[in-house]
Amino acid sequence: MIITYHGAEFFKVSFGDLTLAFNPISKNSKLKQTRFGADIAFVTAEHPDFTGIDQVSHGEKEPFVIRGPGEYEVRDVVIKGFQTTTEYGGTERINTAYLITFDKMLLLFLGALSTKELPKGLQESLDKIDILFIPIGGDGVLSPQKAYELAISIEPKIIIPIHHTDVGEPNALKLFLKEEGTSSDGPKPVSKLTVKNKDIEEKQNEIVVFSS
Repeated sequence: MIITYHGAEFFKVSFGDLTLAFNPISKNSKLKQTRFGADIAFVTAEHPDFTGIDQVSHGEKEPFVIRGPGEYEVRDVVIKGFQTTTEYGGTERINTAYLITFDKMLLLFLGALSTKELPKGLQESLDKIDILFIPIGGDGVLSPQKAYELAISIEPKIIIPIHHTDVGEPNALKLFLKEEGTSSDGPKPVSKLTVKNKDIEEKQNEIVVFSS
């Protein structure tokens, strides 16, 4: 599995010829857009910073779009969407947290989540999360402090802080790492992350930071 980052909450996750896109940035956003073809596209909240489906429709790839709560299975990817809330953009609206079984791993993408209180159905499914994507930027999503508290309570193998580049509080990442007790330098940012099951079996709450 290869994970790459494209700003805000926009991530590309690929394995073989299968590509997932999370919260692609739309042309109506003020943020920088990136274009590539995806097989499945996830939208957590109806905001221009997350709804760029046209940006991940490219070449022969036209993504299956998932933009709300429910259960889905697409090309052996098993997905459960849970309704939560966000206040990003100054208005309270639905945010969907996605639990995804993919490449024998369990991913949890929380999107623009603004509260530590997770729905009961999701709470009951939090065992053995391999990779957690969690917003830390404040300003309508979790603050760095609340995000850290929630992240360690979930106990994933890898924590990927999102929503701190291009959006959110300027010092969000530094404050998030401070909660862990990490030095101001923090973990070295990576441009992409290659993840294999065997490499993360013994990990717990390891923070991975992507370069912008």
